[in-house]
Amino acid sequence: MGMEQPAWQQQGMLGSDMERLMVTMQAVEQACSGLQQVPNNRAAAEATLLAFRRSSHPVQACQYILEHSHLATARFQAAATMQEAAVREWTLLSAEDKNSLRTYCLHYVMARAEAGEAFVQSKVLAVAAVLLKRGWLDSVATEKESFFNEVRVAVLGTHGPAAQRSGIALLESLVSEFSPSTASAMGLPAEFHEHCRASLELDYLQQFYSWAQDAAVSSAERAFQGVGTPLDVNVCSAALHLMSQILNWEFQGTLVRGPNGSIVVGKNRSNAFTSSMGRESIKRPGEHASVVQPGPAWLDILLPPNRVGWVLELYARIRQGGLGGSGWIDSPLAVSARQLIVQLCSLSGSIFPVDGNTTQELHLQRLMSGISPWLDPPEHIVRAIKSGTSESEFLDGCRALVAVASLTSPSAFDQLLRSGPRPVGTLNLLASLTCEIIKASGAQNNEEETWTSEALDILLDSWTVLLQPVDLSKRIPFPPNGIDAAAAVFHAYVETHVKAAAASAHEEGDDTEQLRAAIAARDEHLSAIALVARAAPSATVPLLAMLISERCTWLPQCTGGRVDPTSVLEELHWLLLMSGHVLADSGDGETPLVPESLSALSPGTADPVNHPAVLLSQASIDLARQSLETSIREVFSPRLMEAVVWFFGRWVDTYLMPADAGRGPNSTPSSNEGELPGQIASNTGQFDGRNSLVVAFGEEGGGKAVLETLVRVAVTALTAWPGERTLQEIVCFQFLPALVRRRNICAHLVTMEAWQELAHAFAYQQPTLSALAAPIQRALSEALCKSAAGMSSGDATNQYVKDLLGPITGTITGLSKREDFQTFAQQPDVILQVSCLIERLRGAARATLPRSQKAIFEVGAAVMEPLLILLQTYKHQSSVVYLLLKYVVDWVDGQVAFLEAKETAILFHFCVRLLEIYSAHNIGKVSVSKSMNLLSESQTEKYKDLRVLLQLLTNLSSKDLIDFACDLNGEVENPDVAQVVYLGLHIITPLMSVDLLKYPKLCRQYFTLLAHMLEVYPEKVAKLSSEGFGRIVGTLDFGLRHQDVEVVNMSLTALNAVAFYHYHAVCRGQEGLGAHALSTPGPDGAAKEGVLAHFLRSVMQFLLFEDYSNELVEPAADALLPLILCNTGLYQKLAQELLEGQKNAILQSRLATAFHVLLNSNNVSSSLDRNNRRRFRENLYLFLSDVRGFLRTR
Repeated sequence: MGMEQPAWQQQGMLGSDMERLMVTMQAVEQACSGLQQVPNNRAAAEATLLAFRRSSHPVQACQYILEHSHLATARFQAAATMQEAAVREWTLLSAEDKNSLRTYCLHYVMARAEAGEAFVQSKVLAVAAVLLKRGWLDSVATEKESFFNEVRVAVLGTHGPAAQRSGIALLESLVSEFSPSTASAMGLPAEFHEHCRASLELDYLQQFYSWAQDAAVSSAERAFQGVGTPLDVNVCSAALHLMSQILNWEFQGTLVRGPNGSIVVGKNRSNAFTSSMGRESIKRPGEHASVVQPGPAWLDILLPPNRVGWVLELYARIRQGGLGGSGWIDSPLAVSARQLIVQLCSLSGSIFPVDGNTTQELHLQRLMSGISPWLDPPEHIVRAIKSGTSESEFLDGCRALVAVASLTSPSAFDQLLRSGPRPVGTLNLLASLTCEIIKASGAQNNEEETWTSEALDILLDSWTVLLQPVDLSKRIPFPPNGIDAAAAVFHAYVETHVKAAAASAHEEGDDTEQLRAAIAARDEHLSAIALVARAAPSATVPLLAMLISERCTWLPQCTGGRVDPTSVLEELHWLLLMSGHVLADSGDGETPLVPESLSALSPGTADPVNHPAVLLSQASIDLARQSLETSIREVFSPRLMEAVVWFFGRWVDTYLMPADAGRGPNSTPSSNEGELPGQIASNTGQFDGRNSLVVAFGEEGGGKAVLETLVRVAVTALTAWPGERTLQEIVCFQFLPALVRRRNICAHLVTMEAWQELAHAFAYQQPTLSALAAPIQRALSEALCKSAAGMSSGDATNQYVKDLLGPITGTITGLSKREDFQTFAQQPDVILQVSCLIERLRGAARATLPRSQKAIFEVGAAVMEPLLILLQTYKHQSSVVYLLLKYVVDWVDGQVAFLEAKETAILFHFCVRLLEIYSAHNIGKVSVSKSMNLLSESQTEKYKDLRVLLQLLTNLSSKDLIDFACDLNGEVENPDVAQVVYLGLHIITPLMSVDLLKYPKLCRQYFTLLAHMLEVYPEKVAKLSSEGFGRIVGTLDFGLRHQDVEVVNMSLTALNAVAFYHYHAVCRGQEGLGAHALSTPGPDGAAKEGVLAHFLRSVMQFLLFEDYSNELVEPAADALLPLILCNTGLYQKLAQELLEGQKNAILQSRLATAFHVLLNSNNVSSSLDRNNRRRFRENLYLFLSDVRGFLRTR
């Protein structure tokens, strides 16, 4: 049976409008009750309510339900339906109806201000806000003034506190509705929403704030005097919340009033395609503060002392117990007041006059004097929180501190509390707070109490923004008391965490996600506290050196089981981590310099070993040396060794044998030019910090001895604790790469006996190293091969690599030649051995250097046939296939730039054979999988393999771009790179699918290669078969719709290349893309557009109607211009269709003008030279800024 027609639609059966309204109300009430019933009834109820919402002209019924229904949910549904219907039928309503609807909502709420169902009232207020916005641009000023006059009267309390609260709630709904991020969808141009937002900001937002503050003042005064009602507290709280909401507004900052009274919204390239945000997050660690930038027009609203002072005084009275009762600290009134105060601390930008920061500093002093009781004295406040007091006020005080710190210099920050009733430097207060929280976090036993962690995060953010501002050029030295404060914080942190490390010595380990999260949080804290330590290096660095040295002397006492060393080992572990963060930065791909504060330190004596950084480094080196002594090594735990090798992996880059021999990057020649640091010191009688470090650890100083020690430590860590994979990974992925990063170190490294022994053990596959995991063997191979850079000549380098890899190639060749290899190879231990051997070759390939390239090519050439045999043999072992493909990719990547024609032909031939073998064994592999689990696993394996193969083709395609090789004898013709790569694409493209392209890395790799090939070899595309060309078109369509900006960018780049090629070819009288560019009959007989016409439509649709990043406009412009030139007729047709679809005459005229200007201004011509493309980009930016606002709807 079909669903019955709703009762309110059976108008012929009803006697009067009143009966119809009653029946409608009953149906809605029954449906609302049915929502709580069994699923069958619920579905029918939902259908009834949906039909009601979609019915024609339901406003009268909605008003009837709002006024007569006793069911709150029915009234809510009526309000929601009235909103949807009014927006949908807005153009059918008369001006009087529109105005009466808005007024009805306002009067409805005011008349029922004391009603209990707050969610119904809120919905009706939201409806009023939507209706007001929908008619905003059509309403005359007198209509708005009349409406807002009623609201103002209510907000100021003329009709009592209940109506006052409703008036404030209406303003909240208006602010929310007019804000772009929370606006309701109306199906109107984006430009409409933007003009509404701008108008409210310019004409009314300040008034709303002033009304709210007046309401807060009056209601608070009544509440304090006891002459009001209990609602007055709620009114005050709501008003403060509205003030905070207004300060959260997305201030535009570029609004001006035009000569005719209209508002001009400033446009630029950054906000033409995405909404601009006036409230910007501070770009620094943590998210505990933001900047509020309302502009100069708000100065008299926000900054007068009486306005700021009133909020502070209000909260002070709340703190004294005037309002809120025993739980006042978390009452809505207290929370709203604190939130507003924190936001006032975040005011920044042009709201402050240009007066040398005087106004801003006075403003912050005023706020800090009011906030300091939340934080001072720290020990009493922390004690109270630990006893059960809420921590919310304390945390808000910390947030205010970080907001203020982000806006001032250290010296100005320190002065903010000097003139208060309890004069104290703000830096001293910050230090005391941090110390107390550090101690509290160390003593905290309940894991659920996270307030100390949150507080510490915020306070460390404060230190970070003071010590390392976003703009480093504005960094100002710390005042002396700030240095002492930093030292005190670091001492407290070290003391607390050393104790905690010792206490955790006997806790069980855990490999869960929680542990990894805890390690990440610990490292973030260590990085932040390291900045604090560097602010006072003369006090903090010697402390770490002393603590490590003390514990080094204790270790010999723990041998033979005489004393349990566990606590000492954990303390040393933590101290090494802390020391590594203090002494050196991670580098992130660059060689990190000695921190400025450390290099500026003087040792204080003529002996450079007394430099604090030397003392701490030497203490750590002494600890490492103890691990080499067999008698003491027994007490070393793998965990401590992890810290040792991690420390030196970080330390080596900065301190060991620095290449600049003690001269800073910006130093200038002096009279001591050419002398060693030690000689300079002997001549001048003093060492500066950097020279002290060079004497201690430079090539001419103690660097060689330290290097010898570190090599032995690395070997010991690899071999003395078998099975400790984490330790071995740190050695091979962090420590050894740091040792071989610089050639001057490698020159000493390859002469050392310990390094030579390690290389020999590796080459001849001694069991201790062969037992390492395959990825670790790869990293070890890479480090050993990279050290060849230190050999004295090219011949010596190649011989070193051959000696290192020769036994490995021999083993692989021998295995592949076994007569029983097909069965022998499937044994688990053989699979593991083969995997490790391939990984060793891959590590060597990744270490290719110009001087070692020849040897590594010969090694690769020697195993070509064995590798193809392995690929066929292990076709069902996806892990081995993947490793083999990764090796080939890395080998080709390292070789392709150096090879002559003959070697290139060998390499290309090998790669084509490899692709053919892989394709032969993998076509249809996924499609035959029936189980979803098998399908998922197969997709993942195929994804990894295809991504590697795409990397291989990308590396091959780079040959033409970087190839300077030539065959001098002319005996060998250079291979056609494009032909090889397109052959590779032809082989692997059938293995691709849309599902596989959903893997982000694979997708990026594919489009990177495709964009490159179409840019460099577009003529090859024209020669592809219809099937092959169709695949490319399909993937470009997919790429244009992708969410990844990089993928869209590369797709546009590829389109640009194809259209550019075709246009130039046609201009020269050639066929260009030929048949691919022509329309063809489709399956249904209708003409199917050519590819360029298709993509012209796609790019215009994308630019005019889609959401995208601003950075895509330039590549889209570069693609659009040649597409237009190739299809001028279609472009004009598309423009005409858009013009005809625009019913508004004014907007139609704007659109027509914009289309005309796009191609006819700024001297844009039919050329595709660089200057013309640049001019077209400029035109397109202006075009989009003008038309997207009214073409796109929301």
